[in-house]
Amino acid sequence: MRRFFIVGVAAVALGGCGTLSAAFRSDAPFLTVSQSLTPPEAVEPEPTPAEPVVAAADAKTPEDAPEIDSTLPSLSHDMGEGGDQLMLAQTQRSPQDKVDTTSVNEPEEEFDPWERFNETMFELNRKLDRYALKPVAQVYNVIMPEPFQILIANGFDNISFVPRAVNSLLQGKFGGAGREISRFLINSTAGIGGLFDAAKYWGIEKSREDFGQTLGVWGVGPGPYLILPFMEPLTVRDGIGKAVDGVMDPLSYVLPFLWVRLSMKIGDTVNDRALNLELFQGFEESVIDMYSAVRHGYLRRREQLIKE
Repeated sequence: MRRFFIVGVAAVALGGCGTLSAAFRSDAPFLTVSQSLTPPEAVEPEPTPAEPVVAAADAKTPEDAPEIDSTLPSLSHDMGEGGDQLMLAQTQRSPQDKVDTTSVNEPEEEFDPWERFNETMFELNRKLDRYALKPVAQVYNVIMPEPFQILIANGFDNISFVPRAVNSLLQGKFGGAGREISRFLINSTAGIGGLFDAAKYWGIEKSREDFGQTLGVWGVGPGPYLILPFMEPLTVRDGIGKAVDGVMDPLSYVLPFLWVRLSMKIGDTVNDRALNLELFQGFEESVIDMYSAVRHGYLRRREQLIKE
């Protein structure tokens, strides 16, 4: 039970760094129709040419006649000269020029039907991170200098190239699959077993594909947003994708013993958390509603990765 608790605590930040490092920025405020219209009394009336009125009255065919709104005479009577101008402008407006208030963009509501449960689990994971994982990462940060942390992160990243390469093929991104294979060969040799990212000096960047993205490319919807104890934010689709990626993990076959794989996963998690101590701290201090910010950042980031 004790070992399970430690493993669970370590798993809190498995995907947290990617989520928290995403750019959380609010959408620009939308200008509503009521804000974009100037009150009639603020408009300085100008002399109205008589020619357009005559032209409208002398239209010989229904096709030549402009569209007329039957409510405009009463408006012009109430608004005086300004109303005449408004009536003239409205009668000469084509149907395409009409203001459609339903077309004003509004931010889509994020699909979170299990919000109450998710918020409870989110707070649980935050406390586990604050009182368990973060202190361990701080001690680890003192013992292990940052250059060595980067070497360890590179090694874990090099081992996990298989799911990225396979998912690149499944998504039809053959260039991405080629880059992953090239990176593995170069980093495993010139990079001394993947400890150094030698491939980047040749301009070969890694892909970011996973099976959750593959399902999205195939048209599978994300499903509800979900947070589980000891795990990073997910959607139902990404949870399935994570399970499939786990089957493709080479460590599942190279290290047949569960406790060995768990030990390596804990090491990767603590190392990753130590590399992002300042990032996490700055995010926590600058965001008021942490749950909503993480949810929005995660969902938008996943959408963007699928579109790329």
